[in-house]
Amino acid sequence: MAEEGLPYGKRTHTYNSRLAQELAAWADTQPDGESIHDALFQAYFVDGQNIGSKDVLLAVVSKLGLSVEEAEVVLDDRQFREQVDYDWALSREYQITGVPTFVADGRGVSGAQPYETLEQLVIAAGATAK
Repeated sequence: MAEEGLPYGKRTHTYNSRLAQELAAWADTQPDGESIHDALFQAYFVDGQNIGSKDVLLAVVSKLGLSVEEAEVVLDDRQFREQVDYDWALSREYQITGVPTFVADGRGVSGAQPYETLEQLVIAAGATAK
């Protein structure tokens, strides 16, 4: 993290991220919702917050200007449970055990990788340089 200049705090706990994943799946359907990924990273890895807590998640949503009321319904009703179940099943199929994981044409690499490694991955998958 330090090598890449990414912020990282001293975490003392590991929290269940399942609800955060469901919330992020919902946010991806909202205008400007993709910003939730960076906000959840900040909350968990930098600020050490419990992203398994509904209150923490709703605070993140509020900071981003997304609908807190809609997010609360999404979390209470687990509206994106099936989407996350599907994503997990696909991860198991690809034998993904960590994040980030990059997959191209059935090949993959896990963890933060240098540009050259990602370039080799996409070339092996059939991409050509311009």
